[in-house]
Formats: sequence, C-alpha cells, structure tokens
Amino acid sequence: MKDIYIADLANFDEGKLFDGYFLVLLKQQRTTKSNKPYLNLILGDKTGQLEGRVWEPGDPRIARDFERGDIVKARGSASRFDDRLQMKIDQLRVALPSEVDKSDLLPSTTYDVAELWRRLLGFVDSFTNPDLKLLLTTLLADPALAQAYREAPAAKQLHHAWLGGLLEHVVSLLTLADRVAPSYPILDRDLLLTGVILHDIGKVRELSWEIGFEYTVEGSLLGHIQIGTALAERTMDSLPNFPPKLKLLVLHMILSHHGKLEFGSPKLPMIPEALVLSFVDDLDAKMQAVAGEFDKCIREGKPADELTGKVWALDQRQLLNTKRWLREGKE
Repeated sequence: MKDIYIADLANFDEGKLFDGYFLVLLKQQRTTKSNKPYLNLILGDKTGQLEGRVWEPGDPRIARDFERGDIVKARGSASRFDDRLQMKIDQLRVALPSEVDKSDLLPSTTYDVAELWRRLLGFVDSFTNPDLKLLLTTLLADPALAQAYREAPAAKQLHHAWLGGLLEHVVSLLTLADRVAPSYPILDRDLLLTGVILHDIGKVRELSWEIGFEYTVEGSLLGHIQIGTALAERTMDSLPNFPPKLKLLVLHMILSHHGKLEFGSPKLPMIPEALVLSFVDDLDAKMQAVAGEFDKCIREGKPADELTGKVWALDQRQLLNTKRWLREGKE
C-alpha cells in the first residue's frame, strides 16, 4: 500500500519532503520565460491528480526513461502557486512492478467487486424469460467481456468514474429497477433488468483504463450506445430462434437509455421499460454526483452550513447536505 496519496499533500506543510508512488498521466518538455527547460508532469493516484514540476531535468537524480503510463517514485515537496497546489520534484525514478499495487493508482469502487458480480448474476438467474436469460448468460460467459465489465469505469469523469464503476452503477440500477417494477404491472421485469445490464455494456470498449480513464479510438468514433447495440445484436443473432420482437425491444432499450435526443440517444424511449430505465439511470448518476460533492466538502473541512460549489451535473446549482446540517450541534 502507498504511504502518501495525492489527497494527503494538501495537508503537508509547505516545503516538507515526501516520497510517493504515482502514475504519470502527462509528461511535457517546456521552457521558462528565460528559456530554461523544465518538465511539466501530471501525476495521479486513486485519490486524484496533481501538476508537478521538475526544474532541473538534467539532474542525474531525475530519470529520463519514463513516459506517460509509467509508475514512478518521486521525492519532492508540495506548495501553492496562484492558489493552486503543485509538486516540486527533486528526485524521480521508474518504480519496480513489485513496489506498488496499481489499484492504489486509479480510483476504485469501495465495494467488493466479487460480491457485486454475484449480485448481478443473481438477478439474471431470477429471470423467468428463457430467451433473455440465455442472452445475458451467453454475453457474460465471455471471459474477456466479463473481466472488462468488472473493471470498467462507468464514465471518464461524470459519474462512477473509477475502476469497477460500471458494475457498481449497474447493480445499483438493478436494485432500483427491481423495486420499481412491482409498482407498475405494465412493466416487463425481465426486459427492464435486461436493459439495465446492457445499457452501458458498450463502455467496456468505449473507455480504456490502463493510463487513467480515456476514450478509445472506437469509443471516440462510435460511442458506447452504438458499440453496445452492435454487441447485443450480434449475440442475439447467434442464438437459435431468438424472438425478433424481443430483439427489437432489447435494442430499443439500449438506443434510448439516455432519455433525450440532446443527451445522445438516437431514439426517445417509446416503451414503458425504456422510460423507467432512462429515469433510474439519470437518478443514480445524479445522486452519485451529489454524494461526491458532499464527500469533497467534508475532505476540505467545510462547515455543515456551507453550500457546495456549483455542481456541473446539476445545472451548476449549489447543494446543502441536509443530514450533516441537521446533525450539526448534536454530536
């Protein structure tokens, strides 16, 4: 386990030395106004990322054989410039594979991935529709796809942007959808839950998570809706006698799950199950954004009666943590 994380540096006394392992997210050769060369780095771990400066890149204590995507051990100090925290790096070398666990370097779900996966498979096992059960068991039996589904973030930045985020998001949606379905007899539960499991499956190829979280070329050109639709269609076509009507409904669920054309869906939801999927998907994403903002306020030591900053995912509005505010003075 790492000793020092990016989040810890905010509380370091200025000039105090630290030693830490970090993932190189960016490496650029730059020059100062006086034309002196320096290295500009973005270093990260699971708690965040921070800009770093190597003012003496020719120093023998600074490795030259590192690039974006490498794990490095850096010694330096943290300070503020223009009210922004940054690192001044005095020593740097490429880390040995045995020195650090990559799970310390990228944000990861706090849940047990194996348990989340068991819960997802448990929902599939509960299906009464044999065609939808066969579709999902066939897809999820692919070892490479299943591994990617367990590892992938749900987004690059917006919500559940961490390793295991896709699986965490989907299991949350399955729980929500399974509670909603009994309240509305017009809903086909198995179709709704199939849509939940498949709606973001294209993200296993839209995103990469080896060096931070980035879009793949395929993801940039096609997007996860198109990728997921094609994947589901190929699988259904490979199954003997998969019902054509059911295939149409499954594809519609994936194509319409963003809910609105301006949000990237090529079609609006036109069946009850697709409507519910778009609603719970939006709800889970927004509530995770709210929780993230509240956690950030606590980490920064803001008082309970101080509103959050403007939240991009919620139309730039500020928020109040009601539970924390009501507890104030009672603890």
